[in-house]
Amino acid sequence: MSNPRFTRRALLGSTLALAVPLPKQGPAGGRGGPEGQVPSLWREFTRTPYTHPQIPYIGKAGAQRHPRHPRVLDVRAYGARADGTTDSAPAINRAIAAAGRAGGGTVLIPPGTFRIDDVIRVGHSNVVVRGAGSDRTKLYATKNLTELIGVYGSRYGGDKSSWSWAGGLIWLAPTARWDSLVAAIRAKAWPFEGWTGNRRDEWRQLTTVEPARQGAWTVTVADSSQLRPGELVLLRLSDDPAHTLLEHMAGGGPGPEAYYWDDKTKLLSYVPYEWPVRIAHVHGRRVTLERPLPLDLRPEWNPQFTTHVEELTGSGVEGLTLEAVETPQQPHLLDKGYNGVVLQCAYDCWLDDVTVRHVDNGFGLVAASACTLRGTTVAGRGSHHPYFCREGSHDNLIEDFTIEQRTVPAPANTQLHGINVEGLSSYNVWSRGDMRMGTFDSHRGLPFANVRTDITVNNDGRHGGDANAGPLFGARFTHWNIRVTNGRAGLMKIDQLAPYSATVGLDTVTEFDQIDVPDFTGDLHARLELYGTTGVVRPRNLYEAQRKL
Repeated sequence: MSNPRFTRRALLGSTLALAVPLPKQGPAGGRGGPEGQVPSLWREFTRTPYTHPQIPYIGKAGAQRHPRHPRVLDVRAYGARADGTTDSAPAINRAIAAAGRAGGGTVLIPPGTFRIDDVIRVGHSNVVVRGAGSDRTKLYATKNLTELIGVYGSRYGGDKSSWSWAGGLIWLAPTARWDSLVAAIRAKAWPFEGWTGNRRDEWRQLTTVEPARQGAWTVTVADSSQLRPGELVLLRLSDDPAHTLLEHMAGGGPGPEAYYWDDKTKLLSYVPYEWPVRIAHVHGRRVTLERPLPLDLRPEWNPQFTTHVEELTGSGVEGLTLEAVETPQQPHLLDKGYNGVVLQCAYDCWLDDVTVRHVDNGFGLVAASACTLRGTTVAGRGSHHPYFCREGSHDNLIEDFTIEQRTVPAPANTQLHGINVEGLSSYNVWSRGDMRMGTFDSHRGLPFANVRTDITVNNDGRHGGDANAGPLFGARFTHWNIRVTNGRAGLMKIDQLAPYSATVGLDTVTEFDQIDVPDFTGDLHARLELYGTTGVVRPRNLYEAQRKL
């Protein structure tokens, strides 16, 4: 069902406005050269914005609410010292906890260098940790997560360290969820990390949902008595024995139908698909959502709204640098956990003007949805995952981000990814990026409906992902206005890799280094437009254009 805020007149008006030829923009935004060009894909999208077969609707990505509370707490009043030698982690955590107990507030960290010998934990909603700016406030972290919490093995076996893709030295997660994760790690009962607990059993059904189509904003439920406007619920979709849900995520048709799913044990562990969403309105059995449906709802997938662990919402970190003590990067998948900032089981949370330096893994979204990372930078000696987005993270926005060139050569047996997405994560956006190293790391696990737009990339990283995690790409991946400085095609030009995808406005690139083959056979129904161009495509930024519709 259409959203009443979007009218056909408005969509057509936007299309006509964007159809006017514009001057060309080069990689740095300079003018000159041929006129800009509006691809046919954009004109099609404006006619069917919620159901286009190649381009996902991501105009609602990111945090929609940024509550501010007048209560302000200065960490110096709790014993923090900007002398670079005193362990200020206990004082900072006391201030954060005090703000949480009071119902919210802003925790100020003034200019200077504050040593931290523990994890900084934001566990209550409506708490904002605010420095004086990433160039003025520094947290200097001396220990890693293995030292602070313990060895964290993989729930899939082997000798891998889960600190290679989980956890942060600044960790935003509901207190009860964080406590349960730490307890499980210390007991060596390697947990699931998402919205329904360590064993995925902390939920109950609220109501079943009747069949509906992808892109609908309003659904019909069996019983709305437990649903309230403003409430966050999980939409839960289970797969059937024929794996038709996974086929649907991959676009459907002969290719996904011929794919052998049964031996993809890691991928199968990611199902059911869990999508957090706020309820906007309830009218009888009709329920309107804050965002349109990401997938069809079919009876064979038992669509239902359920409860979940308590969410973290309305919290953020702003204006600081987290610098870890500089140590050599560890061999691949053996990271000790000098990790940056992670949002977990978070909704409507944000990071703004935050830099991490000398970290194993930079910024993480783990079962996090509707969060915004703005003005973030990964710097220093080089990272395994500069950004990671996993464990069913959806509808997030990462914009104005930078991955700086590493300051020391990469040690042997290490690996660089880039902007990672995996584990059925969907409708995430990476916008206006400057990637001086790394790649567009689709890390298997069937991520789908994700967008990378208006990004300059020196494409020198490699994707990861176990073979039993399944396909690199699901349907509706879009790469829009991507400037590749070293001419490497891998994971940039995806028309021969991703089903029902769109590659629009990309430099001419060639295959070298890691070269992949498509997971699905036959016609991928992928689209390629304005190939071999730089900055010609209009609109220049797909996310911003969708926001303006």
